[in-house]
Amino acid sequence: MLPIRDVNPTRARPLVTWGIIAACAIVYFALQPTSGTQEEAEFLYERAAIACELTTGDPLDLDEINGGFCRDEPAAPYFGGKNVWLAAGLSMFLHGGIAHLLFNMWSLWIFGNNVEEAFGSMAYALFYVGAGIAATVGFVWANPDTTVPLVGASGAIAGVMGAYLVLFPRHLVLTLVLIRIVAIPAVVFLGIWIISQFFLVDAASGIAWEAHVAGFLFGVLVALPLRRRLLANTLHPDPVPRTASAGTW
Repeated sequence: MLPIRDVNPTRARPLVTWGIIAACAIVYFALQPTSGTQEEAEFLYERAAIACELTTGDPLDLDEINGGFCRDEPAAPYFGGKNVWLAAGLSMFLHGGIAHLLFNMWSLWIFGNNVEEAFGSMAYALFYVGAGIAATVGFVWANPDTTVPLVGASGAIAGVMGAYLVLFPRHLVLTLVLIRIVAIPAVVFLGIWIISQFFLVDAASGIAWEAHVAGFLFGVLVALPLRRRLLANTLHPDPVPRTASAGTW
């Protein structure tokens, strides 16, 4: 299923959402080396969040990088100047490939504007960062010894999607299913999405599903007690009644 857009207009310009999309695009196209190269691998090991580093507080040594495991007594760090805590924030703006970047930014484009309107720009920015941190914590908790860089805005965007589920469960998401565009309630689309994450448990998938689940739960748990207050800020808290012509998409 590929989401095309949601049927949920806003009255406010989603400046923070636009800014996040622009920042991720600039980082990927202007700063990250070409995907799949040795230069990119070194760039990510030097700048991205790594669970082993966050559990020990120290950057990886060369044997940990090459061996793929976290040692009890590491040697001298390979990237000695790396700030492992700053890297956890920077990772939210790094991506593992063009498809990874495009799908994340498209999802944020669809769901972010409404959630930003509900929270307000400043609170939304804090919420987004909080969701990204929660996603990283969830991944590190599940994989404390891994030395593979964790990159992508997916966890933070999952938090946005979790909040969207709480705030706008009945709004429609126009979704490409095979060769047909179908209008699916957000609760169904997002429910299928979060359940699908548990089918990505195989480590060979290379997808940090634990971060997605943790970010999504963060979004749900933050938005749920604030739902009534947040909906008061939105243009359409409930779906617009469908007319006779609204059945064809």
